[in-house]
Amino acid sequence: MGTDATADWAASGVVPLTGHPDGPPLVPPGRAASVAAELGSLFGLDGAALLAERAAFTGHRRAGRVSVGGSCRLLPLAAGWAAVSCARPDDPALLGALVEHPLPEDDPWPLLSAALARMPAHDLAERAELLGVAAAPIRATKCTPLSFGAPRSVAGRLVVSFGALWAGPLCAHLLGRAGARVVTVETPTRPDGARRGEPRFHALLHHGERSVVLDPAGPADRAALAALVDAADIVIEASRPRALRGFGLDAEAAVARGATWISITGAGRASNRIGFGDDVAASAGLVARDAAELPVFAGDAIADPLTGLTAAALALTVPGTLHDVAMTEVVARTLDGTPGQCARRDGSGWVVDTPSGPVPVAAPRARPVPGPAPGSGADTAAVLAELGIR
Repeated sequence: MGTDATADWAASGVVPLTGHPDGPPLVPPGRAASVAAELGSLFGLDGAALLAERAAFTGHRRAGRVSVGGSCRLLPLAAGWAAVSCARPDDPALLGALVEHPLPEDDPWPLLSAALARMPAHDLAERAELLGVAAAPIRATKCTPLSFGAPRSVAGRLVVSFGALWAGPLCAHLLGRAGARVVTVETPTRPDGARRGEPRFHALLHHGERSVVLDPAGPADRAALAALVDAADIVIEASRPRALRGFGLDAEAAVARGATWISITGAGRASNRIGFGDDVAASAGLVARDAAELPVFAGDAIADPLTGLTAAALALTVPGTLHDVAMTEVVARTLDGTPGQCARRDGSGWVVDTPSGPVPVAAPRARPVPGPAPGSGADTAAVLAELGIR
């Protein structure tokens, strides 16, 4: 990749999402925007712009040590910093268990911050994994860049996606753009949480696919799940492996018969750590630094779109494999030592300096939404009938 990392960041829409709200926008370190641009070209898209696309729909902007979406914060530890998410209804109780002190549901942050300021990084990491809390210390992680093969056609191939939120659905969406037939599977008790989010963004990622809802607690639906996975050319799993194993679904067996299995996790299939886009990116070291050299969030949950792009590229170029796509490693592979910088104002607005001269800072931008997403379970009967499952 010979492109200028700073120029790619400036064009991506991520820079306006990085920094304090009352300060200048910041260019993050590393080459994530350049990597995303290269991966997006496999699908005929501006991959770097995908990193900031959700914010173009929500209108959210930079908030320093509070994530763009508002559910994650950067907090000091006894030594160093941590990224801590509080996005789910039961997270205040889990975070209270983590710091061994009850936290108020309406605003857990003051007491949580005070407790974490006395906690060693190792204790936080160990307790968060044990409790299933999306929190981790910020650590510089070193990983070598991934290599990709030549793209292969996925036209007409069946993609069965168990993805939710952003990374998994983006992977499926990109494969759908490449001609694959996408079926997204939800369960009655665990629908995709993104259905409660920005509706246009959800529609953008899911338009053109088909929605199946099956209940693995019932023998008939459990058998249908297994048959659906058996029919798939590509399976996208975006949860800890034990979840689908609990449904009787076997990744290794699917790959043995020739399928491609994309397993997206926070820290790898061998880890029980959970993570969301903001805390994963920050904990892997993708943070910008303010004037006091303290960390601030880089972009909006940037590990999610970066992982979705990476996972789709692997499915397109390295088929017939079980891909262990750890979001932490995906982010770390983009951190090659390229420093960040501060944007500055000129007569036309914010610019960043590059070896080729100043480059204007682009705002987040969204692609047109071609139509609605399917309703939850709208295609269950039709899909199963077409595949001869029922």
